[in-house]
Amino acid sequence: MELTRKKVGILGGTFDPIHTGHLILAEAAYESFSLDYVLIMPNGNPPHKAGQVNATMEQRTRMVELAVADNPHLKVSDFEKTPQDYHYTYETLEFLKKEHPDTDYYFILGADSLVHFHTWMEPRRICEACSILAATRDHMESEELTARIRELSRVFGAHIYPMETPNIDISSNMIRERVHTGRSIRYYVPEAVEEYIYKKGLYCPA
Repeated sequence: MELTRKKVGILGGTFDPIHTGHLILAEAAYESFSLDYVLIMPNGNPPHKAGQVNATMEQRTRMVELAVADNPHLKVSDFEKTPQDYHYTYETLEFLKKEHPDTDYYFILGADSLVHFHTWMEPRRICEACSILAATRDHMESEELTARIRELSRVFGAHIYPMETPNIDISSNMIRERVHTGRSIRYYVPEAVEEYIYKKGLYCPA
């Protein structure tokens, strides 16, 4: 008897802090592609943001835990909580596939990231290790997106599926700036995350 394979989404990011837009994106992937669950994975030390991360790995992971505590199909992964210098996406995916050979992984990213995908470390190995769910918003025209998906499929053997999401224009940078200038972040982040940010004094003026 053949065992049913699991379908697991991965949403990576610095989550500095995690916000409502991240959670809606993860929920949309879960629902649209009938995933078993989505792993929310804070980046340990992302090479493209060296020296730009504000909160510690422990603080960012805790905020994610608080954000998804009441959602059984969103789970936290602290896989990248290691002392190594950088964590590359292909390494993480290949490790997960080796550890969980019964699971198919779906890597969630913004469709605009596809423009620069060829510059990522080992793009072909990423494509071999997972399918890609490309969240579309107003920033990328459908013809342009279709052409880019076709090109990446040809060059790297990618399996890319567009995923429509609400156009919620929230960023972690915006939230940090609002905290820094004393403006409200209510509804931008879950209430428990808001409380944690103020309790720890994150993003406040030095």
